Formats: sequence, structure tokens, C-alpha cells
Amino acid sequence: MSHADLVILPSWDPEREPSGLLVEAIREAHARGATVVGLCIGAFLVAASGIADGREVVTHWRWADRLAAQYPKVKVRADVLWSDLGDLVTSAGTAASLDCCLHLVRTHHGVELAERLARAIVVAPHRSGSQAQYIPVPVPPDPSDDVIERAMVWARSRLDQPVSLDEWAAAVALSRRTFTRQFRLRTGSSGQAWLLRQRLDRARLLLETTDQPVERIATESGFGSSAALRHHFHLVLGTTPQRHRQDFKAPR
Repeated sequence: MSHADLVILPSWDPEREPSGLLVEAIREAHARGATVVGLCIGAFLVAASGIADGREVVTHWRWADRLAAQYPKVKVRADVLWSDLGDLVTSAGTAASLDCCLHLVRTHHGVELAERLARAIVVAPHRSGSQAQYIPVPVPPDPSDDVIERAMVWARSRLDQPVSLDEWAAAVALSRRTFTRQFRLRTGSSGQAWLLRQRLDRARLLLETTDQPVERIATESGFGSSAALRHHFHLVLGTTPQRHRQDFKAPR
């Protein structure tokens, strides 16, 4: 741990008291600039080290109350799949830990590699949402009955086109109000926020894997103009399309 740039705490037994040696190693790694990642109930180790005092920590919803009671200086969240504060990353349960690790791969190595890895381990390449999806929501007996999943597929096939909320809801035979409510219940986010993330992922992938000009990529990912693409890149990702291409463009 003394030289690592990324320290991952994959789990922990909340009944155990972490040793002073382990806690100090986490503190030292964080102090010298390493990113500390607490997966699932690994958040207990993060909290025990004190590096999250006054900050946000995510854990499995089943353990959230216990974590908050044991470490009252930590702001515990059980409503999102993972949280990235830059130097501190935490996630919810086992599946969310995979989401979180794919996010780290996507951040450090680009969308293309993250998607190839996701295919290799047979998981969705990007799943943004909340633990509210799992606490508990009735599961359709037949996947074809999942209208929100069908709506997602419909929208992903039209990322190069404007998609209005009314048109989107009508595509799966729902009213706008019902669609909005069910989409948030299913994913933990609004339809427009989810759609923006899909457009950004499309743009990132095209930047990494093609030589298309930014204006063309903006059109193909549904932003309409390079100015709009740059605006959302800066707002959501904190960078520019050109810089992302420089950092992640795969060599020929």
C-alpha cells in the first residue's frame, strides 16, 4: 500500500475492529495522494480511518444505519450506487461494486476499454442510478414487460436524434407523467439525466475510436453542435472533448 496510486478496500467484517496498523496505512496512503476506494462494507474501513469525516460515504443499504451509528462524523448515503469524490470513492453492494470499478476503468483508461471489460464479465458497461431500484421494486415476470427497459433500448437507438419526453413516453405507450414517475423509480434519475449520460458515453467512445471531427461527433451523439458538446463535457466530466481524445485515443 505504501506506493499504490489506488487503494481498494473490497470488504470488511463490521464486527471486527480494524488494527491500528491497517488504519494508519490507509491514512498514510490518502495523505500522500492515493485514491482510496471502499467497496460495499469496505466503507467501514474508510470511516474507521477518519479520512471521510464530514464527507459522503456510500455503502450497502442494509448496513447504512449501522455505519452511520458507528461513525457519526461520516455522512452515509444509501440512495446511490457509488460516489466519486476524487480522492475517495465508495460503493453500495456487490453489483454496485462492479459498477464502481468499471467507472474507475472508464475514468483512468477510457470508455472503449471499460466497455470491452464489461462485455468480458457480462455486465452493463454503465449503470447509473440509485439503490432505490433494489429496495424493493416489483420485478416484471417477463423481461419484455419492463417498459422502462424497452424505453431505454428505444432511446439508445436514437442518440443521434432529438428525443422529447412526450415522444419517448409515447414510444412505450405511457403518459408523460407515468413515464417520468416509473423511470425515476426504475433508475433513480430523471429520463433526461439518463439520456444525457448515454449521449456523453457515445461521444466519448467516438472520440476514442474514430478520427471524426468534434462537430460530427456532436451530431452523432445528439448534442447538435460542438459548443453544446463542449459545454456538457465540461459540466459533467470536467474536461474538453479534445483533451479526452488526447488522453484516451487508442493507438492504431
